[in-house]
This record gives sequence, C-alpha cells and structure tokens, in this order.
Amino acid sequence: MKKEPLHIDLSKIENPNFLKDISYKNLDVLSSDIKDYLVDVTSKTGGHLSSNLGVIDATIALCRSFDFSKDKIIFDVGHQSYTYKLLTGRDLYTLRQKDGISGFQKVNESPYDHYECGHSSTSISAALGMATARDLKNENYEVISFIGDSSIVNGLAFEGLNNCRDNKHKIIVVLNDNEMSISRPVGGVSHLLRKFQFSKLYARSKNVFVRLSSKGRVGKKIYNFFYRMKNAVKRRFLTMTIFDNLGFSVIGPIDGHDIKGMEKAFVKAKRNSKSTMVIIKTIKGKGYKFCEEDKTGKWHGVSPFNKETGEPLNKPGISWSEYFSDLIDKKMMNDKSVVAITPATGYGSELSKLINYYPTRVIDVGIAEEHALTYASGLSISGIQPIICIYSTFLQRGYDELSHDIARMHLDATILVDRAGLVGNDGETHQGIYDEAFLYSIPNVVITMPSNTLEANYLFDQSFEGHGPFVIRFPREEVKQNELIYPFTYGKAIKLKEGKKTAVVSLGPIVHEIVSRSEKENLDITVYNSLFIKPIDLSMIEELTSYDKVIIYDVYGTKEGLALHVMEALNNLGYKGEIISICVPDAFIKQGSIKQQREMLHISLDDLFMEINK
Repeated sequence: MKKEPLHIDLSKIENPNFLKDISYKNLDVLSSDIKDYLVDVTSKTGGHLSSNLGVIDATIALCRSFDFSKDKIIFDVGHQSYTYKLLTGRDLYTLRQKDGISGFQKVNESPYDHYECGHSSTSISAALGMATARDLKNENYEVISFIGDSSIVNGLAFEGLNNCRDNKHKIIVVLNDNEMSISRPVGGVSHLLRKFQFSKLYARSKNVFVRLSSKGRVGKKIYNFFYRMKNAVKRRFLTMTIFDNLGFSVIGPIDGHDIKGMEKAFVKAKRNSKSTMVIIKTIKGKGYKFCEEDKTGKWHGVSPFNKETGEPLNKPGISWSEYFSDLIDKKMMNDKSVVAITPATGYGSELSKLINYYPTRVIDVGIAEEHALTYASGLSISGIQPIICIYSTFLQRGYDELSHDIARMHLDATILVDRAGLVGNDGETHQGIYDEAFLYSIPNVVITMPSNTLEANYLFDQSFEGHGPFVIRFPREEVKQNELIYPFTYGKAIKLKEGKKTAVVSLGPIVHEIVSRSEKENLDITVYNSLFIKPIDLSMIEELTSYDKVIIYDVYGTKEGLALHVMEALNNLGYKGEIISICVPDAFIKQGSIKQQREMLHISLDDLFMEINK
C-alpha cells in the first residue's frame, strides 16, 4: 500500500529535532508546506519573501546537520531567516508586527538566535569573532555564516574573509549563490578531486598528515612533501577561486535544493579542521511563480498582497521615492553631465526604469555604500555631478567617505536620503532617524527636507547650483501635493501660519497636518517649516525670540538633529522663554507601524497638540 505523504503541523514545531526522523521524500513535502506557509504569512504581514523561499531547503539541511542549541549560525542581514525561525519553534503570523516576531534574528527572541544583523555583510566578521572566543574558552561548537552572493561583495565581508586567512579559528561560510554569479570549476580531474574531498577517507587522511607535522623532522618532511604535491595538482587541474586563495577549503557549487547533497557537504565541512566555504546555488523565490519570474526585485520585500493575483492589497499613491525618480529622469534627459548611483536599492528607490533608460548613467554599485560615495567623489571632481540615492539607514555606513572624500573637498553631489524618519515594521536596524545628527557634524554639508512637491522641485534644482554636498531627506510615505504656491529664498524657513505666544518649528510632510489641525481647532499659533536643517535660518531664530513658548517638533530625527541646533541658536540669543522639543528619542526603536511607533514614543500629533494646549 502506498504511503501517504507526511504533513507536519507547522504550528506545533518546538525545535528542529524532529527533522532527523523524516525521510528525504517527506522532507520535500515539508519544504513545499513551508513554502505555502511563508507565502500565506507574508501575504498578510508583508516581509521578505523571495529570499526566504530560496533558502527553505538549505535551512532544513542545516538544521539536520548541526545542533543549533549548541552550534551558532548567523544569517547575514537576517532577512532570510524565516524558515529557521519556524523550525526553531516560532509562529510567524505576528511577523514584523508590534510586539511580534522580528523579521531578523533577535537574541532575545529565541535561544536559537545567536547574533543580530539587519545590514548586510557583517556575518563573517562576527562569526570569526565568535569562533575566536570559542577557542580562547576551549569550547566546542561550530560557527556558521550564511551569506548571499550580493552581500559577500561588500568590503566588510572581504575584510572578514581576509582576516580568516591568517586566523586559525575555524568557521564555516555557506555562500548562497542565487544569481549564477559564481562558476563551477570545470574538467574531469577537478570533478574527481572535489568528489574525493567529500569522503571520510580524505578528511581522516588529511588530519593524519597534519598530525605528522608535529612528529619531528621526518614527520614534517613527509607532510610538507605531500602538501606541496597536493597544491601542485590543484593548481594544475583545478580552477582556484579567490576563496581558495584566502585559505578556505571550498566545497561546491552544489544544488541548494538537494537536501541530501547539502547534508553531505555540511558533514564534510564539520570534519574539516580549517575554515570551509560551502557554495550552494539556489533559485530565489522558488515555488511561487511571481517571485521566480521577478527580475527587478519587486518581490524581495513585499507589502500585504493577494496570493492568487500577486497584487498588493492596498495600492499606494505616488511615493517620495517615485517622485524623486521622475525628477532624476527629467534632469538626466536634459543634462548628460549627471550620473545616478544606487547601492543595490534600485527597486526600492524606484530607479529600475531609469537603469533601462540610461544604462551608462544609472549605476547600481551593489551593496557597497562606502564605494558608492567615494565613486561619486571621483565623478564630481571630474565634472560629472552624482545623484546618490541611498536609504538613511545605509548612509550610516558611508559617513567617513561622505566626510573625507566629498565634503572635505566641497564637491558637488545631490544626496537623496530615502526612508528618512521612522520606517515601521523593519524595526531597529532600519530606522532613518540618525542621519540629521551625524550629517550635521560634517562641514560643508547642506541638509534639507521638503514637505511637498513644490519644495521638492526647488530643493532638487538647488542641489545643482554649486552648494557642495546637498542632502534632501524624504520619508517612506506618499507625497504631499502642494496646494499653496509660495516663493523660496535659499537657506530660509517658511512661515506657514502666524499667531501669538506659541511657535512650532517643524519640517517634512507633517507640517501641513500641523497647520490643518491648528486651523480646525482655532489655535492662535505660528507654524514654521524649517525646510533647511543646515544651515539654520537665523532670521527665523530671531523671530522666535518674540514668542513665550517655542516647540520644536521633529518626527523624522532625534533630538540631536534640528531640535538641538534650534535650541542652541535660541540660547545664543539669550532667549528666556520656554523651549520644548518633541522628537524621536535617542534610542533603537522597535518594530510596529509608523503610527504605533509615534504613539509609543509620545511624538504623535496628539502629543504635540497636548503640549500646545498646556
């Protein structure tokens, strides 16, 4: 009688131990069930879908090959850890929600999470640090970095790899190649040697020869002879990869959807006494047609969607990213001395169509923020103005390059800082609230934030007028179409409403909500739209000294940004009135909707108007 396939109740999983008792045939069933589960979860909560579908089989193989109650694994970035979370006993239906399961590894969420990421390319360095600590403490466990082919090209990843060469503390790197960017060594001898490396005999023989090296002169001579002979054969017949040259034993590439094959590779990696890289080839988005057919990154990170049609449940209006993309398009159409740069966020920054329109002038440099900024400096000093499209959270990684390579030489650059302010469900690692403060510390940098399309157009045009590095921040929101027409003066704030006694200084799209609500409530207050964060408009500061109370309201940055510098300027003028700052606190803000985060932090409009009415 034919056995029915085994379907596991995914909601009852407590730990990965059950996996070792399941046949390979039923593991395929489990993999398919997990795929359906992840599609269902993300259709409700949003999240990273394609990358997680691609690593289901690899995660199952890892959990069968290692004991992660003891062994340590770091998923680089951490966004592809959904299957791991499920197999270690976590229900994902609260994924990325307030007080729910994080979209990344979190050490306080589960004993199976050993490290936290969010930004890319940190896993190898962290793994090496953990392995060093393990060996210094004479402990015994494996440390694994699971990293993608786009993340490993980042400089930080290669710094970690380079350190591994001279560092004897073993780690295992699982390199997930889902874009066919790493080729398989070819040739019969190559295949034979790589097949031979899997065997127990090879590993045992290798360890015997290593032990020989400590057995006096004769042992060392025997070991050195065979070591040189092996390397000579490898150099003659085997294509050496950069990872071989960095001192890794390299296994693969192998099929990242062949669970049995991966287990064989992982067992081999465990037997190795030196750091080992296992290269697996996976299909990003495997099993869900919309993801598999995606060539632009649309399905990398998704909002809630209809599983059957793939259409988003809530069709948004024009985003700030999209609006600035249109401005870039118009500029590039008429000015060939402009180049746009993105560090692997082309889809999120709405640059995908522009890459097709201007293939030589819209450059995706990959996950390489530092390179992006210094590359931009080279363009600028040579007469080509760069437009750098970068998320606020990733601009942190390029602070030195912006300071040393662009601002120090007062080079012209348009820097579009996307996702400024609270970002919602991605949580602590992706908040865009710190750039106001750290950018303010860099000389020669102009920092601005528009509240509507009229201001966006003006600031974008000004960024090409020789002001040096010109930052335009904008939030993860839909654009506010301008209803008013008003003139601009460079470096000057805009008084949107005039009243007595109390003045509110704010910026960004929320200023219009302040004006609208204050008019509905018949509040006699003045509202300034700062527009320029740096330089501060000193004429606005002088006007503020005539008010009894000044409230600085900034939901897009911490108190060390706009608020600190308005307060400092007022104090310098000897202001004796009351100064209140309502800003994002100096903290790492947990996941939730932007509305929930503002309420939790007591920086909502309700909080502002409570202060106004005191």
